[in-house]
Parts: sequence; C-alpha cells; structure tokens
Amino acid sequence: MPSKAREGAPAELEGKRYLSRSASIILLIVSTGLVAACAEFLVNSIDYLVDNTSVSQAFIGLIILPIVGNAAEHVTAVTVASKNKMDLAIGVALGSSIQIALFVTPIIVLLGWCLGTDMSLYFSLFETVALFASAFIVNYLVLDGRSNYLEGTLLIAAYVIIAVAAFFYPSCGNLSSASGPHDGKIC
Repeated sequence: MPSKAREGAPAELEGKRYLSRSASIILLIVSTGLVAACAEFLVNSIDYLVDNTSVSQAFIGLIILPIVGNAAEHVTAVTVASKNKMDLAIGVALGSSIQIALFVTPIIVLLGWCLGTDMSLYFSLFETVALFASAFIVNYLVLDGRSNYLEGTLLIAAYVIIAVAAFFYPSCGNLSSASGPHDGKIC
C-alpha cells in the first residue's frame, strides 16, 4: 500500500530521497578538493604545452582556461537558454564574467603577494584591447534588454576573432623591441 504524503508536502516529493546535511557538506568538500587537484595538474601542464607546441600563453590564458574553468556556468547558461529563460541565461553568463573580473582576479593577485609570488594586474595592449572590445560589444547588445540570433552570432564572431588573434599573438620571447622594453617579468 503506498504511503500517504505528509500534510502540505507536494505529492511528487514523496518517493525521492535526499542527502543529509552532513553528507552534503562532506560531498562538497571532497568535490572541492578534487577540483583543486585537477586545477593544479592543469596549471602545472601549461608550461610544458607552451614549450612543446606552437600554442601561445595568451591563447591558453584567454581561451582554454576560461572554457575549462567555467564549464559549469556554460552548461547552465545553455540549458536555461534552451528553456527560453533568456534573462537567467544572460545573468549567469554576465554574472560569472563580472565575478571573475571584479572579485577573483584581484583576490588572486593579493593572495599571490601574501605568498611571495610576483603577480600584477598589468595587461598588455592586446589584452586591454580585447577586454575593451568585448565589454563594449556585450554592453551594446545587452543594453536594449532583448536578444536575437544576429546578436548571438555577433558575440560568437567576436569571440572567434579574439581567439584567432590570441592564437597568433607572439609569445614573450618572440616580441620585437619595437613594441617596447620587455624585461622578461611582464609581457
């Protein structure tokens, strides 16, 4: 005989089982540790990839790491957009970008200083132009509060242009002296 639902509880929740609070916290801590270990392996393999392939450090930092690091946000935005909830999809995508730009990056630099690692918020001319152009295009397209396929195509085209430019952007060792002095620390 089926069990009766509690008074006021939805009928669809009757057969579902949930994790306890302590099991959820333990699972979250274990997942965070595994993600941290994977991130450490990924970061340690960047130097090997740059040294042994023609992929530049700018391409890895601007294209590959953001795609890998924000995979969950990308999947969430696409899933929500496929359900025609564009406000939430745009909010997830822009919120993630704003969080990285305004919170995570400065905190990482401050933590680097505390740990004795030489870090700065210096951006090269290419990175500055790419950041300004992408912020300008996103602001212009989101300003009216509506979206269509043409605007989405424009955003994808801007991303592809920045990705191709980053792929062919010269590494620190290949920069000419005409672009300014480079002491090897910042390029």
